[in-house]
Amino acid sequence: MEPLLTSFVGGALGEWGDKTQLFVVALAARYGRALPILLGVLIAALANALIAAWGGSFVHDMITLQAASLLVGLALVFAGVAGLIRPRLHPGEGRAPLGPFLAAAGGFFVLELGDKTQFLTFAVAARYDAFLLPAAGATAGVLLASVPAAVAGEALAKTAPLRAIRIAIGLLFLVAGSVVALQAWRLI
Repeated sequence: MEPLLTSFVGGALGEWGDKTQLFVVALAARYGRALPILLGVLIAALANALIAAWGGSFVHDMITLQAASLLVGLALVFAGVAGLIRPRLHPGEGRAPLGPFLAAAGGFFVLELGDKTQFLTFAVAARYDAFLLPAAGATAGVLLASVPAAVAGEALAKTAPLRAIRIAIGLLFLVAGSVVALQAWRLI
């Protein structure tokens, strides 16, 4: 259960104010249809999480428990640093010929490749030698963070303090990652 919860919280918090959430806001503003956008996000997030979880479970037997714990700490620190960097997203003008589902699935998949949530899912899967639980948790967390963006669209970007939320979550990830890494080195 711990890999499910860890990857869920990481995915849900990691996406707030991130480029992928801003991408969903842009799609919602462009198309005004939340359901196909969320279905596209679900497919893309699941694909990315499965790739990451497979990789993590693959390397589990190749590394020690201490190294796997250190990997989780590093993933959290990476997520923290990424949260402190302002995301840059330049959505194109006009309607994409793909429609909201394919635009969301394709765009979200590409934006999420190698992103902090995928790295964290990889690390959690490696730490716990789990495949489905980290993938399911990360997918659910990403989807949870995407629902307000798809439903509210530009109103979310205009009313919610996304920058402050992103920075606060980034600092939280930095602290958590530092604690996990120091525990992996048995320094605390």
